[in-house]
Amino acid sequence: MKRITILGSTGSIGASALNVIAANPDEYMAVALAAGNNVDLLFEQIRVFQPVAAAVSREDLAKTLRGRLKGHSKTEVLSGPKGFAELAALEAADTVISAMSGASGLVPTYEAIKAGKGMALANKETMVMAGSIIMDLAKKKNISILPIDSEHSAIFQSLQGHRREDLKRVILTASGGPFRNMPLEEMKDVTPARALKHPNWNMGRKISIDSATLMNKGLEAIEARWLFNLSMDQIDILVHPESVIHSMVEYMDGSVIAQMGIPDMITPISYALSYPRHVKTNLPPLRLEEVGKLTFDKPDMVRFPCLSLALKAIETGGSMPAVMNGANEIAVESFLSNRIGFLQIPALIEKTMDAHDPFEPDGIEAIMEADDWARRTAGKEVQRLGS
Repeated sequence: MKRITILGSTGSIGASALNVIAANPDEYMAVALAAGNNVDLLFEQIRVFQPVAAAVSREDLAKTLRGRLKGHSKTEVLSGPKGFAELAALEAADTVISAMSGASGLVPTYEAIKAGKGMALANKETMVMAGSIIMDLAKKKNISILPIDSEHSAIFQSLQGHRREDLKRVILTASGGPFRNMPLEEMKDVTPARALKHPNWNMGRKISIDSATLMNKGLEAIEARWLFNLSMDQIDILVHPESVIHSMVEYMDGSVIAQMGIPDMITPISYALSYPRHVKTNLPPLRLEEVGKLTFDKPDMVRFPCLSLALKAIETGGSMPAVMNGANEIAVESFLSNRIGFLQIPALIEKTMDAHDPFEPDGIEAIMEADDWARRTAGKEVQRLGS
């Protein structure tokens, strides 16, 4: 039986992972759960799964949770960054699902790998910010990082049974988000509520906005570069509105292997936990006769400059991807709180990147310093725009 820690249990990925665990009680056990601020949902999850430990973002929330759990559970409740890191390295677990949102997932993921835990990765920001450091540590610890993102799971599945040296390129697919056909001049009036309505996927708030700007595909391209040891010229991106082909791998002889399925995160989560098996889920089958047709197009870099900024960041290298990511998180947060407009998201990121003097980070601490600099710099620009 796999004993699993979920970092980000109250998010969309974490909740789906718990559904997989609940459907396979002879295979998996949730031994630790980490959440942000959603104490109500975490309380219910603890009541159902009775983990050894749990963690929340602040001590006041931990105190509230301990009070509510009294008489219901013996779960130890931790708090803050230190609590997340301790939970990630918990001896009781052998596998960690990294599904925290944004840069907050980097240090706990690093600590889990350092502790020798098997890793199922949904937090793409970990690879965006510190891909080289994370992959070097995983190699040193002899740890496999199994992807949960549907695109990276598709690539991983399409690589099985093939010689790695025969790979020519990978093709990441993107739905195009809710505004793929919207004229640029209309995007200035996009509201957060409208941007959160993804046409195909049910996702968290941050990733939904990243999908609307196509930043998510830039982050995924960087993650693919590190996960699969690719050069950036081996990674192509196609807009595929039907979200049926989750990504493809092309080989030297021209063969293209694609992984297909309905757009539901249960599939990649299940495969990451059951690899190399494909265990039964309760998902409906993919019925291509009902889909009708599959279409593809190149992404519009003019209308979606966030994608270009992400690719520029990895081309620059060093600390720049961490700075780009930190600026993006501030931009998305500011847009969701109606402090900036939709088209100001890429402008804010670009201005922050232009102000940064990139350096080569020598560890996680240096990465977090670059992230902190980016957040402070972008935050000042948000204040300037609002004044």
